[in-house]
Amino acid sequence: MHSLSLLGRRHAVLALAACQIATLSACGGGSGGDSTTATAAETPTAEALARRTRTTTTTTTGTTTGTTTGTTTGTTTTDTTTTTGTTTTTTTTGTTTTTGTTTTVPAAATGTLTNPILFVTQVPFSTSVDMATRLGTFANHLPQIQRAPRGGDLMIRYPDGTLRNLTKEAGLGMDGLQGTNAIAVREPSVHWSGTKALVSMVVGAPTSQYYDVDVKWQIYEVTGLGKGEAVKITKVANQPTAYNNVSPLYGTDDRILFTSDRPRGGEAHLYPQLDEYESTPTNTGIWRLNPTTAELKLVNHAVSGAFTPFIDSAGRIIFTRWDHLKRDQNTSALGAVNYASEAAAAAKLAAAAEVFPEPLASSTSTYGTVNGHDFNLFSPWHMNEDGTGEETLNHLGRHELEPALLPRTFAADSALFDYYSSGFATNKKVIRHDGGIYQIREDLRKPGTFYGIYAREFGELGANQIVRFNGAVGTNPEQMAFTDASDSTLATGRYRSPTPLADGQMVASYAPSVTAGAYQNVRFTVRLLSYDSTTGQYGAGTSLTGGITKTVSWWDPDVKMSYSGPLWELDPVEVVARTRPTMKVESAMESPEKAILTEEGISETALRAWMKTNNLALIVTRNQTARDRADKQQPYNLQVPGGAKTVGNTGKVYDIAHYQIMEADSVRGYTSRSGRRPIAQPLPSTVTDKNVPNTAGPAGSVKIAADGSTAAFVPANRAVTWQTTDTAGTPVVRERVWITFQPGEVRVCASCHAVNQADQAGRAAPTNKPEALRALVRYWNTLPK
Repeated sequence: MHSLSLLGRRHAVLALAACQIATLSACGGGSGGDSTTATAAETPTAEALARRTRTTTTTTTGTTTGTTTGTTTGTTTTDTTTTTGTTTTTTTTGTTTTTGTTTTVPAAATGTLTNPILFVTQVPFSTSVDMATRLGTFANHLPQIQRAPRGGDLMIRYPDGTLRNLTKEAGLGMDGLQGTNAIAVREPSVHWSGTKALVSMVVGAPTSQYYDVDVKWQIYEVTGLGKGEAVKITKVANQPTAYNNVSPLYGTDDRILFTSDRPRGGEAHLYPQLDEYESTPTNTGIWRLNPTTAELKLVNHAVSGAFTPFIDSAGRIIFTRWDHLKRDQNTSALGAVNYASEAAAAAKLAAAAEVFPEPLASSTSTYGTVNGHDFNLFSPWHMNEDGTGEETLNHLGRHELEPALLPRTFAADSALFDYYSSGFATNKKVIRHDGGIYQIREDLRKPGTFYGIYAREFGELGANQIVRFNGAVGTNPEQMAFTDASDSTLATGRYRSPTPLADGQMVASYAPSVTAGAYQNVRFTVRLLSYDSTTGQYGAGTSLTGGITKTVSWWDPDVKMSYSGPLWELDPVEVVARTRPTMKVESAMESPEKAILTEEGISETALRAWMKTNNLALIVTRNQTARDRADKQQPYNLQVPGGAKTVGNTGKVYDIAHYQIMEADSVRGYTSRSGRRPIAQPLPSTVTDKNVPNTAGPAGSVKIAADGSTAAFVPANRAVTWQTTDTAGTPVVRERVWITFQPGEVRVCASCHAVNQADQAGRAAPTNKPEALRALVRYWNTLPK
């Protein structure tokens, strides 16, 4: 689909930050487990200067980008435009006049706000694609100046029209040629009290031609947001300093949640984690930090990345996750190799084999032709604040989110469907498989109502149509619906970061158009949107700033680039006090499973403590033969030989005998780039030794009990997935996403793809006491403690 080699896109002289592109020797990086204390080893060098021999350089000035031509040798042409102090522009309509660091917006551009709006400005980038840039839908955490040009600021706009440049007031950032003090800023998030905020900021730019700088996005706390207060911006203590930390927010207990590209276990030799699509650096998931104690914990392991988390009114962490569980499409192009393990000294294997899921192209099994599997969707997810209970929002399935073409697994089985029948689901809006829902936020006046951006994965700067959907706790996925909250034809323009306000209005970043290859011409402005009560849709509304312009230049680092014009205005958030939700944690064990422990004399407290000590979780399914009635792309007439059986029609009935569990191991590397891509590997013996032995099944599997149940200990803080197989180990039904569990967590799924309203036989979700759990805890009793 897209084979562009991002980080080798320009010639090698770009030499982007060594930690991210070429070598890992400059990376700090902690070590240890999944809950750890950040150490001094994670402190990077202030500026990694890598002198390259290069004599070709020709630059342009003004608003065009620098270019290199031929093999010309000579002097560098420098920009003639310089700025000193604060940038000032003319006061014609649609511009902002800057005096000091406080600005008054022209009356014509003033909307009616109740509370201040915090947002950032960003110098537009000049790349021809938005992939792996600051506004990309994925890999947007990269700090290189080509992907996040310096020169933007943190701004606040008050209801009376006053505009403050907070970073400039705090002595951060610079005008003109960007250098040591240059900054880019992103994603402010306001504290529950409305009195302070978190923001992610990268500080530093190349100071001369051919030199680069090794800097990372880091989290800062901002105080003094009130009008007339002195602003103070302080770097948050004890965060991973050798890695990029973005999308920060306050937890309900004031610990800080954020996404980071720190390796899952802190292993610097595995850096960076590469995604499952382009094998591009991605974040590793959502992390939680106690700045005072330095406790750092991976809350979920996102194999292809998690984005823009926030805590909703019910206390859930809501976020977008890239679901891309498929085999590697880059094996030939990038020179794939497999390692024997994740260990630093692991040997390279002779073959770059994969075992899960089915191949990208059609293959064969004992069930005939197996259609190729290519999965790509940015889905809304939720989990508890302690990381337990991770799943798609309310267990929303792709057949509810994407009621379009979904190929059946086995081509010869006419009982399976290549599509989802929309008769069961309320949602009628197709969410394309090559995009998804981004930048989700909740309408606090209508708890459980969410807004997001429905966009494609490339070429749109993460900007497109606003959609509205219902996702309150307990909402059945079949009742969830995505509806147009702005014009679906983009007649009113494109939007980013739709943010419902406390007074019922909406702000967002708005652009009249987004044209691929001409991103410097895009004009994102923060606007108070208009609302049409007849259509229920938002429109462009009123600019809150009138536009903010700046003239800057920077080393690319080989070529001097320059930009003069409007800055992008991004990431608006309301500065207002909000009700702090109660922290949402793991639910109590349900009665069928609790009954098993009681009957077997097992202390739940002791069992959970043992799992925490061994960094394990427990997953239980009550009946693997039961499946949701609408999920008919994979076999749904299932039986355990001599045991449970569930059928939906007279079609083929498949035997399922084993439940094979895989973990995401970072053992796929490439000869052409650094970093590791996780691939699915059967559970190792260090885990399976703690499960009931299943010598008749495939590697990493447990037996499916006669009642259809399964129970297994699985690794915590590492993404896992699974499949059911027949007696010979041939896969029958495969999981399509990764799930992370927490140490000591007990997760119960009543059936294979949990039943929403009814299973394929029209029955409610299973409530049986799972006999596989009984067998497991009996075996657990024999293990050394």
